[in-house]
Amino acid sequence: MGIGALGQLARMVDARSLRASSWDRSGGNDDRLHVQSGETATLAEIAGAGKVTHIWMTIACDADPLHLRKLTLRAWWDGEATPSIEAPVGDFFGMGHAQTRNFWSLPLQMAPQGGRGLSCWFPMPFATSARFSIANEADGEALVYYYIDYELYDDPAELDDQGRFHVNWRRANPCQGVDDAGWDNADWMFGGANEDPSRNYVILDAEGTGHYVGCHLDIENLRDVPDSTFNWYGEGDDMFFIDGESWPPALHGTGTEDYFGTAWCPREEFHGPYHGIILPGGPNWSGKVSLYRYHIEDPVRFRRSIRVTIEHGHANRRSDDYSSTAYWYQTEPHASFPALPPVEARLPR
Repeated sequence: MGIGALGQLARMVDARSLRASSWDRSGGNDDRLHVQSGETATLAEIAGAGKVTHIWMTIACDADPLHLRKLTLRAWWDGEATPSIEAPVGDFFGMGHAQTRNFWSLPLQMAPQGGRGLSCWFPMPFATSARFSIANEADGEALVYYYIDYELYDDPAELDDQGRFHVNWRRANPCQGVDDAGWDNADWMFGGANEDPSRNYVILDAEGTGHYVGCHLDIENLRDVPDSTFNWYGEGDDMFFIDGESWPPALHGTGTEDYFGTAWCPREEFHGPYHGIILPGGPNWSGKVSLYRYHIEDPVRFRRSIRVTIEHGHANRRSDDYSSTAYWYQTEPHASFPALPPVEARLPR
């Protein structure tokens, strides 16, 4: 039987299909949660063995245009003490900068109007329980509409070979680069060697057994130069260090655009099932950029640990604002995530 997106669709599974949603329990049309500033709301508490199959959400928070970075989505599996999902809600659904755009990939999509219809199809198994919450640190009430679709199994053996889903958000604002003063631009952009890969930007650092299934990377180009000066934000190689291996790792890439499935310093928007460019930046690659790569057909396996990194510019010379959201499956318990930065440190420039 096939293993692609449709390969398992005909498989018969003994399960019940259920949903947690924001429908108006009075029978009226107020089908949303009213989450006040400073409050945390529970979206779902599920008991039993099962799997979340789909999440849809849209949020209105007219008082705060940056609410997608100020609301945090969290999820816990099987009664764990620390969440396996912790990310600003906009970033969880595939794009940073507290923005939305119409785009589609296989696991994550933002749909009209204006990309405000947020969907996730990453499967999320659990053996005994699942809990979802949303915390509002925005400057006003958030109106949260949502579906969390899931199935429950009478036989927990359905989950015997399935890892738990994890999501972690990170940021370096800015990355610590090298001053370009006194350099020839081509030498600064392309010359020399990376003598310290430990300075690479870290997308994921996890311990356990599992597989990495991708990320999106959100960059703001902070180098202030004339448009006549070549100012490509990329050129950083991706490097995956698996099970404690040293440099050079077995998975060593050739440049930022190459890891994200594109080529030759792209300036075009592109959406595909596994890779794309949601925001390509402005003239001379200025401003905000958003890229994604999802390892659906080619997950990256690890037995003990994984460290997913990328250079910020060749030889880590650029000092741009990087943020990222990593997605992976692994056995529990998972290592503690870095503390989510306070809300003021999460805001886009």
